[in-house]
Amino acid sequence: MSTPTPSSPQPDFLTRPWDERDPSPWLALYLDQSTPLPDDVKAAWLTDSSSASRQYLLPFVRPLARTFIILFQICKVFVPRNWSHSRLLHRFLAWGLKRFVSPEANWLILRHFHLGSQVLTFIGRNSPVPVSTSPLEPADIDALKDDLFLKHDLNLFNFVIRLNKALRDKGLALCKPEQVDFSMIRKPDLRLEDMPRTRLNFLDLQSAIELFTPLYQLMLTDNDFWRAANSLQLDETIGIYAATIMAAPEHLILVNNKHPLVPLSTLRAGHRLVIHGLSTEMLHSLLLRFKDAHVQAPPAAMSGYEA
Repeated sequence: MSTPTPSSPQPDFLTRPWDERDPSPWLALYLDQSTPLPDDVKAAWLTDSSSASRQYLLPFVRPLARTFIILFQICKVFVPRNWSHSRLLHRFLAWGLKRFVSPEANWLILRHFHLGSQVLTFIGRNSPVPVSTSPLEPADIDALKDDLFLKHDLNLFNFVIRLNKALRDKGLALCKPEQVDFSMIRKPDLRLEDMPRTRLNFLDLQSAIELFTPLYQLMLTDNDFWRAANSLQLDETIGIYAATIMAAPEHLILVNNKHPLVPLSTLRAGHRLVIHGLSTEMLHSLLLRFKDAHVQAPPAAMSGYEA
């Protein structure tokens, strides 16, 4: 199993002695292997989740952020429909991430773009009709200034449209190919120790997302914001595509964010965005496991291989 990066501080729940009369829930979640996250990712996720910021700040931030979403929605009624400042928004987001957000949260955010791009490429290449993709692989936080959050949402919807138009035009359906191509599935070249780590970098992932969501709504058009919120409905859709290619529908239990045909209120977009990130990590980890099994299996065994 992988381990947290040696040069990164060890999480508190891994350094404290195990007390059977007061066991750490974070240690239990870290040691549990029912979810397929690599140890370094799980350690970063649980370090962020167990932070003081999430425990004490998030309960105040979340209702405040949702109140601003309502207020901004009212304000948007009185501004032009195409009013948007996407470039300014992304510059502000990059500035906030570099100066106030925890190293673990920043690492997970950057990973998300890489993992999402790899998953879409995996589906596109293994489709009966190969479909092109537009990978987003930021090397650092500054790369996010190039409208990457908005492009991420556009890529997802355009991919679903492009894939299904190609399948419909050919009268085909997505299915498991004779040989599954895992070549694009890999660990991103991103290091936790390269993330900003100052005394001000304390904000946890969930609090940061809750704070940034109202700004996302304020500085984009209503159409862009609603599309971004509704893109979270496609987690199951992408999971079904990947499970169909791998012939492994049982793994869909770890990829969920409500039914794709039932859009939810934008008030819970922040929380659901966190679930979206975790679902992507889970799906990518499963694909990595299948890739390892594919590489290690002898050629004879692969003839009947079920991804």
